[in-house]
Amino acid sequence: MTITGKVVYENIGPGCWGIVDNKSNQWRPVNMPEQIKKEGATVTVKAREVEEFASVFMWGTPVRITSFHTLMP
Repeated sequence: MTITGKVVYENIGPGCWGIVDNKSNQWRPVNMPEQIKKEGATVTVKAREVEEFASVFMWGTPVRITSFHTLMP
């Protein structure tokens, strides 16, 4: 799947990075690249959903990013 949205940092538990798309869907990459960990950055990522059996985060759908690029800082 392709996801385009804004990078957000959620201060939940130890904190987590995510992406909110233009339909307000929340995506939580389990492998968020350091290069795109910039609050408010607009990014496009290719990802696939992953199953998590247990997580401290109760935010977003977990995905694994396979490629990405930043649209603007």
